[in-house]
Amino acid sequence: MAKIGDTLKPFSTQAYKQGKFVPVTDADVGGKWAIFFFYPADFTFVCPTELEDLAGIYPTLQKMGVEVYSVSTDTHFSHKAWHDSSPAIGKIDFFMLGDQNHTLATNFDVLRDGQGLADRATFVVDPQGVIQLMEITSEGVGRNAAELLRKVKAAQYVAAHPDEVCPAKWEEGEQTLAPSLELVGKI
Repeated sequence: MAKIGDTLKPFSTQAYKQGKFVPVTDADVGGKWAIFFFYPADFTFVCPTELEDLAGIYPTLQKMGVEVYSVSTDTHFSHKAWHDSSPAIGKIDFFMLGDQNHTLATNFDVLRDGQGLADRATFVVDPQGVIQLMEITSEGVGRNAAELLRKVKAAQYVAAHPDEVCPAKWEEGEQTLAPSLELVGKI
């Protein structure tokens, strides 16, 4: 199972993005924050609600230097057809990666045995290619883009301030904690 601290593994695939098919590799991801947003399949039920929700925060993520890569084991052709036919998916401007060879789902260890589908999983990778956040939910449990945004902000804050940590429900601008011997038992 992929875990916090693991490094992004090599991959090469095709994506659909803003009306074009484009190649995407691990080298394209390096040097910036990235979200890999796995979902089971195009033309399904929970998936379009999640992807539409994520599309709503994509401009904010871009301003924060974060790129989004949605991933399913469908092809980039299927992503285009879905984008063209679904009002919810039509709102997406981020990369929609095809993973029909299962390279990414295998690299992140979210490929469902015997099904050829990816689990509903999110990975946040830092500019050095290291996994900083991850979340995997069951088939029927959709994710919340606002909470993902909060977590990315916290991860970026901690990366920029290595002597501080963000407590539960931390929001940008709120007080952080500076771990120390004096703080033990005082919270």
